[in-house]
Amino acid sequence: MRITLATASAEETEEVAARLAARLRPGDVVTVSGELGSGKTTFVRGACRALGVTAPVTSPTFTIGHRYEGRVDVSHLDLYRFTGLSPAEWGDLEPYFDDAIVFVEWPEAGAGALPEARVAVRLEHAGGDRRALQLVSADDALLEGIG
Repeated sequence: MRITLATASAEETEEVAARLAARLRPGDVVTVSGELGSGKTTFVRGACRALGVTAPVTSPTFTIGHRYEGRVDVSHLDLYRFTGLSPAEWGDLEPYFDDAIVFVEWPEAGAGALPEARVAVRLEHAGGDRRALQLVSADDALLEGIG
């Protein structure tokens, strides 16, 4: 299933993410794509808040990953600096996937190495604070009612 939504603010983008997060469980991988500044980290922050994370949610561009404690553990990866994943690099990332819901920004760099995404999210600038969001999942029930 593929759904397309429009949001008019960062708060609305976070609300969409929160509705999705309520349906996720440990082991799920959500890829989050889009150009710089399109709201990827904002989306992840909204999901984290819905999952009970109270710590600041920031982009892990320079640290590669953050692990947050909430009602379930949440991992937030950013592969922006990667051009691919070597076996050694995958070894560094693999623990983030243990017993957590995982959000991966810039997943294109991990193509072929990352576990299959349960949901693929794409964000695009739509002028000002507006964003166009596309969510894709093979699990139709996961996306029903999100929009």
